[in-house]
Amino acid sequence: MKRIILALCLAINLSLSAQNKLTLNFDDANIKIEKEIYGHFSEHLGTCIYEGIYVGEESDIPNINGYRTDVVEALKELKVPVLRWPGGCFADTYHWKDGIGPKEDRPSIVNVFWGGVTEDNSFGTHEFLNFCELIGTEPYLSINVGSGTVQEARDWVEYVTSSNESPMTALRKKNGREEPWDVKFWGIGNENWGCGGDMAPDYYANVFRNFSSYIRGDDFQKVICGPSEGDTNWTEKILETLDNKTYLAQGMSLHYYTLPTKDWSSKGSSTDFGEEMWFKTIKNTMVIEDYIQKHLAIMDKYDPEKKMKLMVDEWGTWYDKLPDTKEGFLQQQNTLRDALVAGINLNIFNNHADRISMANVAQIVNVLQSVIRTNGAQMVKTPTYYAFQLYNVHQDATLIPTSLETEKYEFEGESIPGLTASASEKDGVVNITITNANPEKAMPVNFDLGKSFKNISGKIVSAKNITDYNDFGKNEQVMIQDFEVAKAKGNNLNVEIPAHSIVLMQLQ
Repeated sequence: MKRIILALCLAINLSLSAQNKLTLNFDDANIKIEKEIYGHFSEHLGTCIYEGIYVGEESDIPNINGYRTDVVEALKELKVPVLRWPGGCFADTYHWKDGIGPKEDRPSIVNVFWGGVTEDNSFGTHEFLNFCELIGTEPYLSINVGSGTVQEARDWVEYVTSSNESPMTALRKKNGREEPWDVKFWGIGNENWGCGGDMAPDYYANVFRNFSSYIRGDDFQKVICGPSEGDTNWTEKILETLDNKTYLAQGMSLHYYTLPTKDWSSKGSSTDFGEEMWFKTIKNTMVIEDYIQKHLAIMDKYDPEKKMKLMVDEWGTWYDKLPDTKEGFLQQQNTLRDALVAGINLNIFNNHADRISMANVAQIVNVLQSVIRTNGAQMVKTPTYYAFQLYNVHQDATLIPTSLETEKYEFEGESIPGLTASASEKDGVVNITITNANPEKAMPVNFDLGKSFKNISGKIVSAKNITDYNDFGKNEQVMIQDFEVAKAKGNNLNVEIPAHSIVLMQLQ
């Protein structure tokens, strides 16, 4: 009888393992994962810029020319490849000349989109671009189309990037910057279907054509405002209106935020949730795969040579604001759930590296799915920070196409893929990242590696509870830890991926 039970257990285990299999295809590994897929977003919103990044040179908080030292060091460690600024909705109310010159002479404005607070413009073009140089990241500037002019946009480009003698370059030098900055990413408007002017797609496409013709640079990547979520009509109409001038845009943006409820009036708590909200969040974030496929199909129709890339320049989780925080500041906590959302999205973006060249999680500090939170002189790295740090091995690596067979994660009659994965190779190291969304069940996975490897090591981001997060003045609950991986047998490797976790395996 014992032998029968043991045989049944072995058969069940083999059956489960057979349900979960990842196959690596090295023969088709010829696509680069652009490092900008691991990009970030900073907006004049809440305490992202002021208090989060910039405290001023007179602050008691340790700083480098006004930039928080702790934040600078953390972002350098994270290897942030690109940073978008000044918005977001704020970008289409922002007039760049308000943010240059002596700070005491800069006019103040009201931030009408985010909290109705006064913006004193002490953090402007010089402060942002110098910050990018300080942390070693590429800047991505969003041009004001909603309330700006073509002349204003053209002047900003010249002020920032030109080395010729002109009134704009003379003004830049007067303000303390002799050499131009190297800025190649330019967003021509932001959410012009909404806060960027409430425009119809064909109208905006013609506005883009006008602006784009004056935004000139040999290596510029100009980004046309693409759709929100699954709005394929917007994508179709703007590309149709561009007609044979799709070459004017090197990228098209896509914005998608993950809400547990899909109800903007009641999005759900960022900390107080059970398995139902966990499942809904993971399910709703996976929808982006379908949106990407639909928009890319339309892009292929109008750009069959696939020169225009998709740039997911706003993505991340969006919950109800934390209790007792200011309206419009979008402060939320960041738990292990957010780390899983990050890992799933990054796997999806990696696997579309042939068409996705940039993505920007919203936002870098203190807002929405931030990688850093600050409170006065205190700072914490969030679970999302550690997810990005785990995945930065994929930056500028060669994508290894994979085939994933996965069992389902089921909850109350609904189901989603239990696992997601992506793989790459860089400097002789094969990197595999895999997520297990099931909050209770470890999943055994068989890896068909395609070749043998002598050395295999692992790292993991997980925690005891799905609601765990890192808080000020307390020991971290979510971080990167070592993960033991058994030796491969020839080309095959069997690994059990723990519940609610992200795992990185590196093979040599």
